[in-house]
Amino acid sequence: MNSSRKPVKILTCGNTFVSGEHGIFIKKDQDKKQVVKQLAKAIVVFEKDISKEKIDAFMLKDFVDESLFITDALHSVGYNSFNVDSNMVLALEKEWHTFDDYLAALKTKYRVKAKKAFKLSSHLRIEEVTTASLKELLPEMNSLYKSVSNKASFNLGHFNIETYLSLKESLKENYVIKAYWLEDKLAGFLSGMITDKNLDAHFVGIDYTVNKTYAIYQRMLYDYILLAIENNIETINFGRTAGEIKSSVGAVPQNLTIYLRHKKSIPNRILSLFLKKIQPTEFRLIKPFKEKKYKNVSSFSQ
Repeated sequence: MNSSRKPVKILTCGNTFVSGEHGIFIKKDQDKKQVVKQLAKAIVVFEKDISKEKIDAFMLKDFVDESLFITDALHSVGYNSFNVDSNMVLALEKEWHTFDDYLAALKTKYRVKAKKAFKLSSHLRIEEVTTASLKELLPEMNSLYKSVSNKASFNLGHFNIETYLSLKESLKENYVIKAYWLEDKLAGFLSGMITDKNLDAHFVGIDYTVNKTYAIYQRMLYDYILLAIENNIETINFGRTAGEIKSSVGAVPQNLTIYLRHKKSIPNRILSLFLKKIQPTEFRLIKPFKEKKYKNVSSFSQ
């Protein structure tokens, strides 16, 4: 943000750097609507009595459509709801035991596309990044990450790449980082977090000057799928942005609703008008599978 402007400080319930419902867990025997409303009130109390920061607004994110009959209770306590780009989700089939099984499920056009991406990316050297090698790679990774994040139409903040160190040390093999080398130059990296039967595709970095020539990003998407198959994952959360290319590997859009409220009533009314103008980025949805019954993604409302 321009240094001449006062930054807006937002207290967020949810994970700023991962798409999806990661902020609230409600037990089955609880009144979920009431819990959500009480949470909204508790956030205000926290800001007034506990937080040392001067907060301007409060946000709860990201809720799937199945949860809205619960979370829309936030409207009664002054929150405005809006949608940004959809989260792209791939539900893996149980019969995909190898990557070849996944390829066999694709229509011919997209199977050919996948094989072409592997051929173009065969010039790359792909290596697992370890805790030991991570420190040395961080400056280059940060540069590649920024080249991607700066293209995003919606960003809640910039991820501190040095966080990879603590993530890797804490989660070990459940946090995966792969480096993509073109000769001795780092041309890209991917990162992902494995939780139970889910894989969250975290941040990537790409050298766009060589991306198309070596199909770097396309290869990363297939590598996420390969990683998921190897680890018996049921769902890949690919995150927002690049909806068309993610749909070309089988991901489908999942609407996510965000609730935002300014602390003061008049700015909150102005905010409401502004949020009504926000629209998700439109993209061409591709259906690459021969036959596919897409699974519902569960939420805390079910």
